Amino acid sequence: MKNKFSAIYVLAAGSLWGFMGLLVRTLNIVGLGSMDICFIRGAVAFICMLTGLLVFDRKALKIRLKDIWCFVGTGAFSVAFFNYCYFKTMTLTSLSVAAVLLYTAPTFVMLMSAVLFKERLSGRKLAALGLAFVGCAFVSGIVGGGGTLSATGILYGLGAGFGYALYSIFGRYALERNYSSATISFYTFLFATIATFSFVDAGAVFVTLGSSAGLLIKTVLLVLVVTLLPYLSYTKGLKGMENGTASVLASIEPVVATLVGVFMYKEEMTLQNLIGICLVLGSIVLINVNTKKNCNSEK
Repeated sequence: MKNKFSAIYVLAAGSLWGFMGLLVRTLNIVGLGSMDICFIRGAVAFICMLTGLLVFDRKALKIRLKDIWCFVGTGAFSVAFFNYCYFKTMTLTSLSVAAVLLYTAPTFVMLMSAVLFKERLSGRKLAALGLAFVGCAFVSGIVGGGGTLSATGILYGLGAGFGYALYSIFGRYALERNYSSATISFYTFLFATIATFSFVDAGAVFVTLGSSAGLLIKTVLLVLVVTLLPYLSYTKGLKGMENGTASVLASIEPVVATLVGVFMYKEEMTLQNLIGICLVLGSIVLINVNTKKNCNSEK
């Protein structure tokens, strides 16, 4: 049962991340760039979490100084780095291509987790990984020639995938030290904000956001939906399953990103997209079948 709910948390996180393009393109329209968006995303999430924890759970703010590297890892090395690369990829390619390049992350996660946490690379897990990646390739339009590709876009996309993978790695270390999802997310956003602060004109960013009440409200709501909620949900789910399994489940994101592109931005839906969606969903079913078998064997 615990594993079942963990899967739901991770799938919910991946689905919410799929709406990231709404935030990126909303802020691109008013002249804000990739690093500006990284800063806004971290700063707004940090302020919201700080307010909430001060009111409802101040104990969650306490960490041991010797563990601070875990949160520097999730915040600066993962979130700040991968978000910059991901948002940059979105400006160089379509939303769907950016998403599939991001989802080289499960490969990085499985390999690093096998070495660092001794997670077993089972045949079923590798099959699900392969199915998910091929599905993402179809979803993106890379298969069939419908995707927009460039050498620079590919490099930024791979950087996003590696940075994204680091969250599962550093997050696992934090979970093993008994920190809650709220604590990990709060310090992740804190260090992500610190990491991006020196690269932006914070005053100009806030002036732009404050120029319109509608823009400010929309930005805050989008940050809550595509940043705060999915990170809390993913970290909660990660506590009940292996890193590799979680990374495959989160591959629902490019499916959602593609649907957002189709319905919100009139991007074309092709037969290749539909095949890819089926393959990604198939990988999720496959990895969950494995999970259930493992749970039964443990009982």
